[in-house]
Amino acid sequence: MNLRLANSPRPDACPLCDGTGWKPITEGNSRRVTRCDCRLHARAQSLLEAARIPKRYEHCELANFEFDGPHRSLAPARMAACKFAEEYPLDATGLLLIGSIGVGKTHLAVGMIKELIQSKGVSCLFTDYRELLKQIQNSYNSSVQATELEVLRPIFETEVLVLDELGAVKPTEWVWDTVALILNTRYNQNRTTIITTNFPNEPARTAEAANTEFSRARRAATGETLGDRIGERMRSRLHEMCRVVELHGADFRQTMKSASFR
Repeated sequence: MNLRLANSPRPDACPLCDGTGWKPITEGNSRRVTRCDCRLHARAQSLLEAARIPKRYEHCELANFEFDGPHRSLAPARMAACKFAEEYPLDATGLLLIGSIGVGKTHLAVGMIKELIQSKGVSCLFTDYRELLKQIQNSYNSSVQATELEVLRPIFETEVLVLDELGAVKPTEWVWDTVALILNTRYNQNRTTIITTNFPNEPARTAEAANTEFSRARRAATGETLGDRIGERMRSRLHEMCRVVELHGADFRQTMKSASFR
């Protein structure tokens, strides 16, 4: 009969900690234990799965974000993202990433939370603004088991939230109230939020101003502002929660498509 001692290591156990999760380290004349790398890796994998990063963006890292050559105008934004990941949580101020479609806002946002998860074990969550509003609306259907609170709880509680494509849904009173609930709750709980948006960081245009010939021409040329899409009060709140980072550059997808036809 082949019996193994109760405290003998498993054949597949980590050689550093023998499966205990703690490895001994020596500092001068003293010895202590610290969390083993195998447990840190396992926690990082668990946090990555819980972050709900879409498959389309699973490859996104800060390290593989292009910011040279034709994309060198994006270097300041990439530097701001790296600084955020490096200094967190000493500086837990969020970021508001603003830029046109395809310049890499979501890539940077995903890269930041992946860096926080892998290097610091921070719990993060990615959510698409449009999908979140759909989930909340679906929760009002009696045939759906999830309640509004159950949908919003992880949004409120995660340490770092990515809210992608803020303002992408046509504004209504309900949309504005929901945005206010999310942003105010995270603000009051000192939670860090990373936000991306395609809309310029400008005030909402008043009905009176919108009726002037100049404003009508400007609206036709530039489209709506972030203030128009989420309300001026919430735009002001974002400035308290986040540093603004603007991305200026060509659409990566159009650049790649053009290159493929050469």
